[in-house]
Amino acid sequence: MKNQGSILVVDDDSAIRTVVAQALRRDGHRVTTAATLAELDVQLAASLPDVLITDVVLPDGNGLDRVERLTAEYPGLPVIVFSARNTLTTAVRATEVGAYDYLPKPFDLDVLARAVQGALARGPGAPEERPDDVDSALPLIGRSPAMQDVYRIIARVVSNDLTVLISGESGTGKELVARAIHDLGPRKRSPFVALNMAAIPRELIEAELFGHERGAFTGAQARSAGRFEQAEGGTLFLDEIGDMPMEAQTRLLRVLQSGEFTTVGGARTIRADVRIVAATNRDLAQLVATGQFREDLFYRLNVVPVSLPALRARRQDIALLARHFLDRAAEGGLPRKQLDAAAITSLESYDWPGNVRELENIMRRIAVLSRDERIGADEVRAMIGASSSSSPAAMGDPGIETAVHARLERLAREQPAALDDGSLYDRIIGEVERPLIEALLARHGQNQLRAARALGINRNTLRKRLDTLGIDPDAARSSGNETG
Repeated sequence: MKNQGSILVVDDDSAIRTVVAQALRRDGHRVTTAATLAELDVQLAASLPDVLITDVVLPDGNGLDRVERLTAEYPGLPVIVFSARNTLTTAVRATEVGAYDYLPKPFDLDVLARAVQGALARGPGAPEERPDDVDSALPLIGRSPAMQDVYRIIARVVSNDLTVLISGESGTGKELVARAIHDLGPRKRSPFVALNMAAIPRELIEAELFGHERGAFTGAQARSAGRFEQAEGGTLFLDEIGDMPMEAQTRLLRVLQSGEFTTVGGARTIRADVRIVAATNRDLAQLVATGQFREDLFYRLNVVPVSLPALRARRQDIALLARHFLDRAAEGGLPRKQLDAAAITSLESYDWPGNVRELENIMRRIAVLSRDERIGADEVRAMIGASSSSSPAAMGDPGIETAVHARLERLAREQPAALDDGSLYDRIIGEVERPLIEALLARHGQNQLRAARALGINRNTLRKRLDTLGIDPDAARSSGNETG
């Protein structure tokens, strides 16, 4: 049974206030609303709600600043923050000031309803310990829903020492996430030390991690501190953890279990005061299944999983990233360049197998080699072609994945209710299925048997789909004969 309570919703957009209030009232909550911080103060003076939901940007001030004061005055008041400023800074700041949850706009009403239920179930309690301040010059960029999920996880883990496992393809920015976790947390004034397992010879990884004593092995002329000692008090980032040899995995597991280690060739126990953040572009669960990675170590590392999306899964961030990289190149002394609309379309049509790293390299290449200040589609295609002549998705042929992304974005703009009315699957599948069947019928001269074989279905199934979709093969055949 759902908890029910009194909810105060603060937003200067009357449409958002109405929609949120109606949704919460359907769940049985008692809802009041306010459009400004001044109205919020009046409502709080009259009655303290069970949950406060507030926007960040309000006509008479910043909602986060007010939340910080309210969580100090009313430590038992859960606050949910939503904002159109969908950046990592906003997500972390919301957590910093004591917000129970942060939701980027636009948000799903079901997600909001679950957040309200969690806030009501939490009950009174002191706000969590928070980092001292926030560095606004953060390296992570993107406003897509996929990146918002990443920001929310980062915001929740920066103030604690839980082990984090970041997964994602090469070039998606795993080390940037690790650095953000370090730079925003209480260990930020201590070292951030990175070690790429794939870049170290297997026989030297233990010495690199834990250090070694003089004479521990051939060539060990003096004692050397390992990465654990170098990262004392800070964060140790273990990149490409899936490439760690089994022997080193065993020693790392002991450190995670006991918090202690010894150097190679040493006998003295050393205490490890470090936070571990690991990353991989491999499927660790599959490596566990094939005996290439320790299951117990996997569970020790996978306390807080963070999955970074490939760039092709967040195409709406490409323009923002591209302009950022061009600006950064200009700040570094390279000529300033601008992308026209056609150039942006070309960038968004490419699948970026090298992800954000490849995009950055292309933008730097444009900044160095392009003669014109304004960059068009032809220039972009040429630069990408020079980078990879065998890209997975050819320029100018965006493919089904891009078409689906574009269709969803158009629906979100023109018919936002269609994304939540339960018809989306049938709508999209129908839009793909109809042209596919029509194209195959045309390819096979309207021969249903051959078209069915190409589709991998029987003829009766194809006939049923033709009836359902309203496709008349006889009309298509006649039309073909008249024009042929």
